[in-house]
Amino acid sequence: MLLGFEDICRKEVIDAVSGERLGYIDDIEIDTQKGSVESLVIYGEARLFGLLGRESDTVIACSDIRVIGDEVVLVERSRKETKSNLTKRSKNRFLSLLK
Repeated sequence: MLLGFEDICRKEVIDAVSGERLGYIDDIEIDTQKGSVESLVIYGEARLFGLLGRESDTVIACSDIRVIGDEVVLVERSRKETKSNLTKRSKNRFLSLLK
């Protein structure tokens, strides 16, 4: 399957291990020396309409991609990485509720 940048950016990324929806692909990282795509980037969510910046970006190595379908990309991240990202998101959402 041959995909263009616009085609890949329309796909939703789902973690196959946790079932978590990670978001839509916003950018890709290319190694210009090798001429290959190294990773997919999902931008972090905006905080307070972007006034307080945004959460950290999610970078997914191409080696973590398991399946690219018509509408979704299934990835399998390491359990440690998945757990730390979920913990960060949970803390951020909890703190935003306290404000």
